[in-house]
Order: sequence, then structure tokens, then C-alpha cells
Amino acid sequence: MINKLIANIKKTHAPIVVGLDPTLKLIPKFIMDKAISNYGESMSAAAAAILEYNKGILDAIASYIPAVKPQIAMYEQFGIPGLQAYDRTVKYCKEKGLVVIGDIKRGDIGSTSTAYAIGHLGSVTIGETVCKGFDEDFCTVNPYLGSDGVKPFIDVCREEKKGIFVLVKTSNPSSGEFQDRDIDGRKLYELVGEKVNEWAESCMADDYSYVGAVVGATYPEEGKILREIMPKSYILVPGYGAQGGKGKDLVHFFNKDGLGAIINSSRGIIGAYQQEKYASYGEEGYAAAALAAVKDMKQDIEEALG
Repeated sequence: MINKLIANIKKTHAPIVVGLDPTLKLIPKFIMDKAISNYGESMSAAAAAILEYNKGILDAIASYIPAVKPQIAMYEQFGIPGLQAYDRTVKYCKEKGLVVIGDIKRGDIGSTSTAYAIGHLGSVTIGETVCKGFDEDFCTVNPYLGSDGVKPFIDVCREEKKGIFVLVKTSNPSSGEFQDRDIDGRKLYELVGEKVNEWAESCMADDYSYVGAVVGATYPEEGKILREIMPKSYILVPGYGAQGGKGKDLVHFFNKDGLGAIINSSRGIIGAYQQEKYASYGEEGYAAAALAAVKDMKQDIEEALG
């Protein structure tokens, strides 16, 4: 699946992943009103609104981007209807030919980690029928429990030719409380990066590994260090736009081949119509505003990379 991601990036000339992280504050009123009229003021209404909102955005931007990253918590908050909306969103993205990165940040050990991996990337045989769960192409993994928590995901990746992105240096301001701690003269994120590189070398596709890493755009110097530590890992870079990351911060996340990184923007794209820059589109034009934001982001990255 890493090969498909790279192929999609080359096809669109856009190393961009759009985070599908809907909240009720982002849903246009006309969509929410329609959902409430059909389902009442309920979790089912929220889920229906989210799905319609997602589909509108995807219809507008799918041919311009290689991948999407739905954040499962934004759907889980609406219970079972929300998870059904997540599942239908994943399926709709695949119908559009997009690579889907499930932002689930799971991390456990033993049979529990295996179950997470199977549920999101693998399959279960029931009787004589092979059934798949959410069936994303990649998912994000928390490495805090060590190899016991990550290897079950890698095993499933090998079987399914799918991938993971391991959290290494995250974009949030407090990430340094743990990730920047000095251990024997090294930063913890460097040690995690070295472990990710070890996992990556054991699970290669063609030029890149099925094992990637998450490194925030808000930490460009750390990104430069980690790019050297993990040469064969694709880096998923959150923090662009709403969290302050800019195109000029991204240069060091890429390899000399112009590949090796994919930049995420969530609210900056799916909620673009609420920004002053795109306000002229209005609520009815929320999807067109998202497309305009994608094009602006692509231009910003192109200019930064020269």
C-alpha cells in the first residue's frame, strides 16, 4: 500500500493528506437541519450530518489529493452511529481511489494489539468467509508500550501489504514533556526514531517501508534529524495550517528524491469556509472552499520545495 500512496502522490503532484476530523461546529447549518429533520436531535442525526459533510468535501477534492486521514475519535463521540459513519466514510474514500490512513493511535500488547491490527488493517475468517473490519490502508500506532505493541501491527502489514505510521515527535505543544527528555545524551524521540528505522528495515516494500512515522510540522529541526535517522520511512507530518506549520517548515521532511513525506491538514481544509480568507464561499460552498484551500496548500508546499 505504500507503493499506491507514492503512486497517488506522483499522480496528483500533491504530497497532501486531508484530515477528515468533523465536529458539529464545522457542519454547515443546512446539513445539520436536514439530518435533524430526518432523525431528530440524536446521535444518528449527528452521524448522518457528518457523512453528508464528508461526502461533499470528498466529491470536491478527491481528484486533487492522494490520501485522507479520518480521525476515529471524532466519530466515536457519536457512539455506534458515529462509528458507522466512520466505516461508510472509509468505504466512500476508497471508492474515490484515495489511500485511507485511519488515525486511531492504538497501542497495547499481545492479543489486544493483534485485535486492533486485525480490526483496522486485517481480516477475520468466520466459518469459510474472510471478513474485514474497518479496512483502512494505514493506521497510526502509539509505540509507548514498546515492540510488544507494534509488532502485531507489523505482522498484519506484512500479510496485507498495508502500513502504519508510528508516533515519534508529535505536533502538540506539550509533546516535549516526554518526547524531548534526555536519555544517555539523546532525545527520547531520537531513540524512538531509531527503533522505527529498525522496524522499517524489516518490513520493506520497494523504495520505502510499510512502517512510517509521525513527525509534526511544528518541529522542523527535529524533523531534519529524524529524516536522517529514518531514511526509508514515509513521514506523516501533522500540524500544517491550523496548528501553525507552514510550507517553509517542511523542506527537511522530504528526501532528495522529492518523496518521503506527506503533509496533513485537517481543519484548515475541511473547515476552510469558516476562515476569513474563504468566507465568500459561504456555508453552501463549504466543499468549494475546501478545494480552494487544498490548491493553496499545494502551491505553498511547491514553493517551499522549489
